[in-house]
Amino acid sequence: MHPVILVLIFIVAALVGYKLISNVPSLLHTPLMSGMNALSGVTILGALAATGAAVATGSRILGFLAIVLAMLNVAGGFGVTGRMLAMFHRKEDGK
Repeated sequence: MHPVILVLIFIVAALVGYKLISNVPSLLHTPLMSGMNALSGVTILGALAATGAAVATGSRILGFLAIVLAMLNVAGGFGVTGRMLAMFHRKEDGK
């Protein structure tokens, strides 16, 4: 594919994603994003596959960066989910 087409696809996807997320009520935002953490694992698998198939050094470096950023996204998302769920636990007396 031509690089200009890829950039246009990226821009359209970013705008559509922004529009979708901005219309989600704040009450549903955190649970919805927490549920998407498991799906973010697909991003990691895609980055691993793309990096494994890369031939050029620049592509391998970008693939490695994609893997690191996707892992940070998933780990941070599960951290936020854990903190959110901890808000609903009752504290036991004396413990």
